[in-house]
Amino acid sequence: MKQVIVFGSLNMDLTIQCERMPQQGETVEGSNFLSNPGGKGGNQAVAAAKFGASTRMIACVGQDVFGKKLLEVLQGYRVDCAEVRQSETGQTGVAVITCHRGDNRIILSPGTNHELQAADVQAALKRVASPGDIFVTQYECEQNTVLASLELARELGMYTIFNPAPAKIIPEKYYPFIDLLIVNQVEAEYQTGILPQEEESCREAIQSMRRLGAGQVVITLGSRGSMFNIGEEMYSVPALRVEAVDTTAAGDTFIGVLAACLAENKDMEESVRCATRAAAITITRYGAQQSIPYREEV
Repeated sequence: MKQVIVFGSLNMDLTIQCERMPQQGETVEGSNFLSNPGGKGGNQAVAAAKFGASTRMIACVGQDVFGKKLLEVLQGYRVDCAEVRQSETGQTGVAVITCHRGDNRIILSPGTNHELQAADVQAALKRVASPGDIFVTQYECEQNTVLASLELARELGMYTIFNPAPAKIIPEKYYPFIDLLIVNQVEAEYQTGILPQEEESCREAIQSMRRLGAGQVVITLGSRGSMFNIGEEMYSVPALRVEAVDTTAAGDTFIGVLAACLAENKDMEESVRCATRAAAITITRYGAQQSIPYREEV
């Protein structure tokens, strides 16, 4: 059975709800404070594992209370953490999240997420990866290491999924190492200069990224679902209508479940539909990893 191997960030998310966002110099009253394991890498790994995939994590945390808790929770979701390094000097990454009426604003301190270098990831992949395994990464770790990891994974015969978030440019030379590029509207515009909204602009953005070398592209459109290509054909999957309370882990749930489906050899359209259902459940709940549904719920 194919594995899902995630190289990415592990953060402790500190989330608070508010009735309105504070202005400069202002203090407002909040509620429902939640300390919850997160980080894009961790969230995506948990989403894959909860859907049933054999999932491994490559990451780095500190030897502090947050780092210990992150590892404990990941292992509780059956994510293999043998390749998660515990730094002797660095502090675990932290994300401070303010939520207002289903929207969120995030301040991120990366901490130990930037410690791993390309050689560390290469050594980990050589220990645990096999050709055909699914490799997933994002931009919350050190940028050069992330880009090098895509090349390394492809050299080992893995299927690579890249989510360039937070939005940063992908150097053109790395596009051919991306089998599946997953972006939201902001990230797509950042890469192409095209804001994908209606079908035609989505098509133009997807074609632009494919011309640079990406194999397939999925653009997530929030409440309007997603668009993606299979070869030269364009497809769309609508979102499900739900009452959103917290969108923090929606995108990560989508990516992790999509990776898990591909590991089961599901086709792309079926995989996107499963991922869409999972993301819809996630946004009806508060928090990051705890909000991600299990397979039977999806």
